[in-house]
Amino acid sequence: MKYMATYDMMETMRNTNQWLGATAKSMAAYPMFSLVPNPALQWLGAWGDVTERSFERMIAKPDWGLDSFTCADGRDHLIDINTVLKRPFGDLIHFDVTGRETQPRKILLVAPMSGHYATLLRSTVKSLIRDAEVYVTDWHNARDIPVSEGKFDVEDYTLYLVDFMRELGPDTHVIAVCQPAPLTLAATAYLAEQDPNAQPKSLTLIGGPIDPNANATDVTDFGHRVTMGQLQETAIQRVGFKHKGVGRKVYPGLLQLASFMSMNSETHSKAFTDQIMRAAQGEASENDKHNKFYDEYLAVMDMPAEFYLSTVERIFKNGEIANNEFVVDGHKIDIGNITTVAVKTVEGEKDDISAPGQCVAALDLCTGLSDAKKASHIEAGAGHYGIFAGRSWRDNIRPLVLEFIDANSAAAKPKANKATKKKAAAK
Repeated sequence: MKYMATYDMMETMRNTNQWLGATAKSMAAYPMFSLVPNPALQWLGAWGDVTERSFERMIAKPDWGLDSFTCADGRDHLIDINTVLKRPFGDLIHFDVTGRETQPRKILLVAPMSGHYATLLRSTVKSLIRDAEVYVTDWHNARDIPVSEGKFDVEDYTLYLVDFMRELGPDTHVIAVCQPAPLTLAATAYLAEQDPNAQPKSLTLIGGPIDPNANATDVTDFGHRVTMGQLQETAIQRVGFKHKGVGRKVYPGLLQLASFMSMNSETHSKAFTDQIMRAAQGEASENDKHNKFYDEYLAVMDMPAEFYLSTVERIFKNGEIANNEFVVDGHKIDIGNITTVAVKTVEGEKDDISAPGQCVAALDLCTGLSDAKKASHIEAGAGHYGIFAGRSWRDNIRPLVLEFIDANSAAAKPKANKATKKKAAAK
């Protein structure tokens, strides 16, 4: 029962603020107040509207919002989101454009499990769906997963990716965004040794902490500064009675959101103040820039405690991927076993989450891969979000990634001979 009370207290505070916003909004809308117009009432109603919407979004999973797509034939085709592989902690989903011929490119987009839903990659999916069959890892909110389903740590995450890659087959091109980059690299190396015929054709790693110490940021400094005991005491709580995952240890989404907001508190405070003023003046709209961003940003999910703690300890503190010492299910993975999968890294010049140098470190770990199958790109002036969903992605990075995919679409024969692989890794 430890920390279950604090979990429910946070939900109570969220619920109360949502209620206060709804109450203020309703009170300011009383017809009788129209007899004596008062700017204070307009402001109160605007505050209530913004407050209710903000706190309500914190517990709602956003919709993908991808209903139809205009194809080359000039017709609008419906998009069906189908579950290809269902697992307790996450599903493999496919965005099927009905009535369209199957596209030659097959892309697996690995979404991060870092506090937000996979819908954070909505614009990324939208930009790729016109040129490819797009599959996404859709991770579940840990608060909705019964404790009977067991634990879920970085090893389990890696094995999930292995299963997803096996399901899609060797003609797949994998794109991992941010947090899952090191584990996706490990999953690819795992397949290179255990099941070479299931390896993808290419692997693109975008802004991921392959070697967090290559270029320190506030995130990596925090990982080294805090102790595991401190994290367990301050960040981990048990899910309350309201949810299916009652009793499960998690890093609560609301606690993560508080951490996100505190990193840029002045920026967020100004954004909400400005939005309240726009709403009071009748200039705000349902899908304006503010709502479009914060509807997604405020929607957070609980993270399994084992996954969060093992990520901090094994990826950031111990650098198991960076030092090529990562172990999965008792088996030590050698990234040097990757010999046929083309690997590309993408970094943002102004990325303050995973700074330049952290992701490109993957290429040095691929000792068994020829230089012809390695590529890297640093996007000038781009921050973390921009390299996978912003203008930098749309205008510059996406074309480069698709070009890389096409250049490595020819079937490659995996090297199954262990002696050959050891020789390649020693180069």
